[in-house]
Amino acid sequence: MHLKAFKRAGITALIATSAVLLLSSCSSKDVSGLGYEKGLSSVNDTSLPLWQGAWITALIVGALTAVLILWPVFFNRRKKGDTSFPKQTRYNIPAEVIYTVVPFIIVAVLFYFTAKDESAITKLSPTATVAHTIDVKGIQWSWQFTYKDSPLANATVTGTPENPPTLYLPAGESVRFNLTSNDVVHSFQLHAFMIQMQTLPGVENHLEFIPKKIGTYPGFCNILCGRGHTYMRFTVKVVSPADYQTYISSLKAA
Repeated sequence: MHLKAFKRAGITALIATSAVLLLSSCSSKDVSGLGYEKGLSSVNDTSLPLWQGAWITALIVGALTAVLILWPVFFNRRKKGDTSFPKQTRYNIPAEVIYTVVPFIIVAVLFYFTAKDESAITKLSPTATVAHTIDVKGIQWSWQFTYKDSPLANATVTGTPENPPTLYLPAGESVRFNLTSNDVVHSFQLHAFMIQMQTLPGVENHLEFIPKKIGTYPGFCNILCGRGHTYMRFTVKVVSPADYQTYISSLKAA
């Protein structure tokens, strides 16, 4: 590799590394949600910047890679009438070090922010500070929701394939979910909230977050759990705390 080409590779690598490192200091307020709405839940507040940063990183790396590929194609083409063979280079240790270290730095930065955000999302508050607790059980082929703070002490709503259940959540109040399965592995996913956690038979997983925006959102299982997998759907209704209490009271009346 000629000196100029080596300098170009070094500058390109430096730009790529700097761009990835600077992503952590960028604000996500002016960046598109890239398929997700901002401010729906406390999980969105944590996951969305990571989602945006990963896509921005991929675009930067992809653009620089395309430049490195296309540069020799257009600017180092053999001139018309030139029958000589280009100089053959067996290896170039500095260039190989750069091409090894830069991807490692990119992966390490993304891993760090992923691990940090995952720890924040899965962190549980002391039980006494949680406003509401709901048991979620995956069953073939629907879902079962048990409201632990209802007047009935354990009011349970069970869906069927023909009548998927509705999960009510109070806006602005913390909710803890105890997730398990009655038969096989299912997956409790609230796509709009950027949340997914498996429900496992014999194992209880825990998830806690605060829904923030009133509205209706789809929920479903995203793990192929058998022939009735397509029926593993439910609806999430985020309502005001007063409407949530009204719903809980209606369970007692029913």
